[in-house]
Amino acid sequence: MDKISGRPAELLRRRHLKVATAAGPRRFELVRHTDVSGVSGTGVVAEGVEWSDGTVTLHWGGRYPTTTVWQDGIDALLTIHGHQGATTIRWLDT
Repeated sequence: MDKISGRPAELLRRRHLKVATAAGPRRFELVRHTDVSGVSGTGVVAEGVEWSDGTVTLHWGGRYPTTTVWQDGIDALLTIHGHQGATTIRWLDT
């Protein structure tokens, strides 16, 4: 455990390694192919940025726009919003 952040030391090392190897921020769209919940519809449902440390910022449009931060990255975001493949990431930056 890191004494300053209270996070496991291994997690801190992994984030540091991501910063050292990442090329910079990448933009993406969250594309919903099937609306499992019946709420968000299909097509592009959110816009996002994956930052150089692996953190993801996701912005939902629509009637009640919201911005969320996923510190554990794309995999965590898709675990919640991927709906088992019904929603995917479309990278806008190479």
